[in-house]
Amino acid sequence: MRVVVVGQGYVGLPLAVRAAEVGHEVIGYDVASQRVKSLAAGESYVEDVSSERLRAVTASGKYRASESARDCGGFDVAVVTVPTPLHEGVPDLRYIEESARTLARYLRPGATVVLESTTYPGTTQELFGPLLEDGSGLAAGADFHLGYSPERIDPGNPVWGFQQTPKVVSGVDAASLKAVQSFYDDLVDTTVPVGSPKEAELAKLLENTFRHVNIALVNEIAMFARHLDIDVWQAIEAASSKPFGFMKFTPGPGVGGHCLPIDPSYLSWRVQRELGQSFRFVELANDINSHMPDYVTRRIIDVLNTKRRSVNGSRVLLLGLAYKKNTGDARESPALRISQLLLNMGAKVRAADPHVVESMAVDARLVRVEPTQKELAAADVVVLLTDHDSFDYDLVTEHASFVLDCRRKLSAGPTIEVL
Repeated sequence: MRVVVVGQGYVGLPLAVRAAEVGHEVIGYDVASQRVKSLAAGESYVEDVSSERLRAVTASGKYRASESARDCGGFDVAVVTVPTPLHEGVPDLRYIEESARTLARYLRPGATVVLESTTYPGTTQELFGPLLEDGSGLAAGADFHLGYSPERIDPGNPVWGFQQTPKVVSGVDAASLKAVQSFYDDLVDTTVPVGSPKEAELAKLLENTFRHVNIALVNEIAMFARHLDIDVWQAIEAASSKPFGFMKFTPGPGVGGHCLPIDPSYLSWRVQRELGQSFRFVELANDINSHMPDYVTRRIIDVLNTKRRSVNGSRVLLLGLAYKKNTGDARESPALRISQLLLNMGAKVRAADPHVVESMAVDARLVRVEPTQKELAAADVVVLLTDHDSFDYDLVTEHASFVLDCRRKLSAGPTIEVL
């Protein structure tokens, strides 16, 4: 089949490459010229897809990246994996809308269109589908298949990759569900069908809201536990020994990526708009998690105060800019907020992250360095924000004069303080 994957980021590229590997002819469509140039050169910018895999499917003729909408023509299956950001708390669906209008020009009877972008329940049938219908003159269900299958990409996860992770699938009618499920059955080990796109859309938001709320819980407990002189990390480990009724979550400097800072707010927005009610769990979790960078910054200030130093002029080394270990994804990363707060107070902030490329949107005042012995020793405070496996933690312990460990990778001691 001829497959078009709209969006070649953390979600779209693994999907496109996997589809090419099983034998489909795949066009990876993206409007970002630099992305397309990198892909055409066989250079992957996504950890879950090695450059070797990318070059293999490109050389086979089964995959081609393109920024030309004309290359979307003639598709049998099109999958939309574009971003869905928030602007001042309101869902921004312009990329979904633009994708629908583009695909509608090339939509043929019998084709299948799937939305994967995370969004509020109702988007597929109330916005995405009607745009496809208006632009093509075809009817969803009657003339073409339409469905929703939420992405479940976990960047850098060595166990649960795209193929191994069960895929929730849905369709606007029985024929659409059959077509969508048949497509994904070739790509993943397990598919999980649900009754309609709304259930699939809600399932994605439920997954992320569950994590968001539980991370907020342990973050708030961590702040209280410190003032109560309790080791929250020991308490969490003890609780996780229970083989039922408990799932382990750990504190951190905040949440990042597209999922947790954004996705639960889509559900909250929808509930408020349609029902006129507040989704209080999400709003509380947003408040706690979004203020964790401020809390970490206050802890850094406290450390400097004990050393009789002001923030202004102090040298702070941040270990990690990505929101998640062993990935280069710095979207919505709490490290970016922490660095900005410190820079605005006059600190000399330096950051080390082997995964985050220089072109990522970070404050221009932030100095990128390697975590060498010299850099560690020169810092008034070293702050471990992302626990990449590539960091030499023995070197950190040996040469840093003081460390604020936000991930509990180091043993607590006189020069190491745990979040």
